[in-house]
Amino acid sequence: MVIGKLKTMSSDEAVQVIRSGDHIHLSSVASSPQCLINAMCDRGRAGEFRNVHIHHLHTEGPAPYANAEFEGIFQLDSFFVGANVRNQTQAGYADYIPVFLGETQRLYREGYLPCNVAMVQVCPPDEYGYVSLGTSVDATLAAVEIADKVIAVINPHVPRTFGDAMIPVSMIDIFVEDDTPLQSAQFLIPDNIETAIGKHCADLIEDGATLQLGIGAIPNAVLHQLGGHKNLGIHTEMFANGVIPLVESGVINGVDKAIDCGKMVATFLLGSQKLYDFVHNNPQVLMMDVGYTNDPFLIAKNPKVTAINSALQIDLTGQICADSLGTKFYSGVGGQVDFVYGASRSKGGKAIIAMPSVTGKGTSKIAPVLLAGAGIVTTRAHIHWLVTEYGSVNLYGRSLQERARLIISIAHPSHQESLDKAAFERFDSHYHYIIQP
Repeated sequence: MVIGKLKTMSSDEAVQVIRSGDHIHLSSVASSPQCLINAMCDRGRAGEFRNVHIHHLHTEGPAPYANAEFEGIFQLDSFFVGANVRNQTQAGYADYIPVFLGETQRLYREGYLPCNVAMVQVCPPDEYGYVSLGTSVDATLAAVEIADKVIAVINPHVPRTFGDAMIPVSMIDIFVEDDTPLQSAQFLIPDNIETAIGKHCADLIEDGATLQLGIGAIPNAVLHQLGGHKNLGIHTEMFANGVIPLVESGVINGVDKAIDCGKMVATFLLGSQKLYDFVHNNPQVLMMDVGYTNDPFLIAKNPKVTAINSALQIDLTGQICADSLGTKFYSGVGGQVDFVYGASRSKGGKAIIAMPSVTGKGTSKIAPVLLAGAGIVTTRAHIHWLVTEYGSVNLYGRSLQERARLIISIAHPSHQESLDKAAFERFDSHYHYIIQP
């Protein structure tokens, strides 16, 4: 077929460029190119190649190439362990490359990883010969820049977003046509614990702040509490539907930002169709390279940067585990350190780690020591604010014993006595002498 002056081919024809030993990059999150993934897996099942390496941030939707049936055919080395490949990674059928999200693009641009084929989705070309990467710029732009071959799925469901997302069709070698809707996500109404955490975080957010919020229940709960704020800005790695009412009401307008004033800056998106419609042809939204969004020194240029990130576990000294449960990898380093450091350097900024005090099974997420094998993502020297449903504490500049007292004060009440005993045993009797009010 022909779209404008562009000749397209089928997915089956397009993936014929893949050879044994190739490194493949897939566009991420909502924009994973499922038609190309399916065609690639069909070739793999037919035994047409072996040892093909797959790279991406986390993706939504099926990821069959990580399954046990493809052992020796595909090797997934992801930059973040998403839910769709978590079991396979923990079982050893897939692997994980620990890397700060902001540096994922360096892996390609500086030659740490080759990219033989980049497989992406784009919006239909405009009259000037440009397409948009839509909801997934992240490290995908870097992969497109260095790939031997770029396969682009032209999909009318991909929103036309601006910033680094806009690329000329001359950067693309092979075009495929598809009209499958992007992967979407719906977010539930926050429960009582999430609402309490959201209120504590919102109390720390000042008017004129620039926000970084991740995805999930807690960021959504925070956004629900911000209706009375003024002149908030967005500079984040991603955002979801929760920002839309705040933009429509004028709470988020970006007027106090020092860079990209008046613009909402992100590197990937995930939400419902309403979000994708919101960003389509919206000049207020800039979809930028992850090396830009997650550069701590650029982040710090905006005033009052307030970064809210989550944790799987914290110990009594303030060490944050956010990527693994003991030795089992659960997610990834992601952009947490990028934004914790950037917010900490921002004038009036606040770096916040927010989490429920216990797991769904009632186990305390505040522990005397991290689980054996757990990875430290945010160090005890980086952490500032910690928030649970029981309150917020600022650990910056506090001694180890002071930290222990503060952290325990917002632990679940049923675990405070055992945590206090562990702190006493760790710091000896001097602990109580120093920290008792």
